[in-house]
Amino acid sequence: MNSYISGENDNTNEDSNNDFNRNLKQAIILIEEAVQGEREDQLFYEYLITQAPTQEEKDIIASIRDDEVKHNKLFRQLYKELTGKEVKSKNGEEFAQPGSYLDGIKQALFGELKAVEKYRTIYQGLNRQHHRDVLFEIITDEIKHASKYNFLYTLNRTEPTTTSREHKQNVATTDSSIPDQWLQYLQPLVTNALKEVNEGINLTHLFQEYILAGVLVGNKYSVQQAIEQVEKWEKSGESKLLQQSKKMK
Repeated sequence: MNSYISGENDNTNEDSNNDFNRNLKQAIILIEEAVQGEREDQLFYEYLITQAPTQEEKDIIASIRDDEVKHNKLFRQLYKELTGKEVKSKNGEEFAQPGSYLDGIKQALFGELKAVEKYRTIYQGLNRQHHRDVLFEIITDEIKHASKYNFLYTLNRTEPTTTSREHKQNVATTDSSIPDQWLQYLQPLVTNALKEVNEGINLTHLFQEYILAGVLVGNKYSVQQAIEQVEKWEKSGESKLLQQSKKMK
């Protein structure tokens, strides 16, 4: 009886080790992919900054660009710690210019969502707490980026002209900049999102919830109204995608 139990435990441990090695291997591949396209990303951010109609918007995009440069360095360091090797950059990167500034902002927003899927897989493949902390820092930055891009998209989709927006900024007398005012207003969304991360909510569901809430805030909902509306859509089944993502592991 005891030998049977011992053999069963050995098989369980072997399966667990195989799963870990497979997940780690996949994480390393995705880390390598994450640092590729560095030159293309640089050209993309330069295009958005050049096309942005106001200095406030240029500053928002520049702050995102600086975060992404930091992420690239963190991924390279993480890759070296896991493999003992430097990441090899691929040549032949091409930049495809968006059709317009608004198209570029939309592309960037969905790019953040796609990246989160990749980063979630990397996070799950890491075993050391230090490495997971690095991914957590990157993921929380991505949450902020998504909120900022949503703000820019909503601003440019609803405002009729650049001139009227610049006029509004010129007459503003508040101490905080426009993006800082929005981030302060959206802070409850970020706080709730980080709380749910600690509770183990999967990142796909988390990003769907809070980016959707950010869209509602951009459409004149209060933060609390936005959170309650998203929860209502999920519980009522009106949003099947929210229900599906909540069941994901």
